[in-house]
Amino acid sequence: MPRKIFYILFSVIFLCSACELKLKPYDDNDEYSLIEVSRYDRLESRYLTTGDFSALQQMNMDYPIETRTLVEKMLRLGEVSDPDISTRFLRFYQDSVLQTLIADVEAEYANMNDINMRFRKSFDKLTELLPNLPVPNIYAQIGALDQSIVIGEKMIGISLDKYMGADYPLYQKYYTADQRKSMTRKYIVPESLAFYLLSIYPMDNYDSRTQIEKDLHMGKVMWVVNKALGETFFDTPYVHAVGRYVQKHRLEVSDLLADDDYSHFPTVRGGK
Repeated sequence: MPRKIFYILFSVIFLCSACELKLKPYDDNDEYSLIEVSRYDRLESRYLTTGDFSALQQMNMDYPIETRTLVEKMLRLGEVSDPDISTRFLRFYQDSVLQTLIADVEAEYANMNDINMRFRKSFDKLTELLPNLPVPNIYAQIGALDQSIVIGEKMIGISLDKYMGADYPLYQKYYTADQRKSMTRKYIVPESLAFYLLSIYPMDNYDSRTQIEKDLHMGKVMWVVNKALGETFFDTPYVHAVGRYVQKHRLEVSDLLADDDYSHFPTVRGGK
């Protein structure tokens, strides 16, 4: 299970906090109950399957940061200001495999009410644990079997093409059985929460830290996500070590996440 940590880490883009952001007009008194995944993927699908230029215009007008992130950072097709970028973007997805993927994604995720509800309940719990946690704007997109989650300040982007189910035929060619276990609908909310929290509570000097420190840092985030979900979704020795540590020291969640010193954590062995 610890290896799952590294697979997730390679499936995320963290956007710079200086990026312009588009947020929903949430009511300050009930902001978490109004969380809903924006269906950017539907505009994207319309343009990429029919060439409807009005859909592209709406993507650029209503979702400028999402479009720039997809085109420039994920697909690396060039800059959105390039004169022929719309043509390059359209041609990229004309591959028959990607066209099938787009159609399958839109069919699989025609309804996301269950995911919206899970996000609302999870953030409602997170605001109890972390009262100052910013409310993110969450949107769905269709990548090209690239990153699973895109994270920016107050922004979570979900690549639905990476959550089509462990038995999805296209995955058999590109992913191991262990990787496919997490490429399912039920992982969308937990992974989104984990990497949103990581963007707010990053590990200082990550490259110079020991592997056990990195694992414990991820374990802390996973432990908090489990609390928000109301279940032990992430189940690793590091998550259990964090749980024991919190129980022993009676820590507040905010203090746990802000603490970057792992020298006082107990040694983690292979068992739970």
